[in-house]
Amino acid sequence: MSRKRGVMSESLKVELAKELGFYDTVQKEGWGGIRARDAGSMVRRAIEIAEQQLSAGKRND
Repeated sequence: MSRKRGVMSESLKVELAKELGFYDTVQKEGWGGIRARDAGSMVRRAIEIAEQQLSAGKRND
């Protein structure tokens, strides 16, 4: 069975994990070692960033 391709790039995930304070867990245990709460925080933050980028783009049009 093939692995499903993730939506977030690896570099974005690493940046968010560092920002949110659980990158040490990722380094030690991999992405499977993070808590569901941390994964949710990561997704929430990624959405915030995307919304900010969209808003900035609309102002520049």
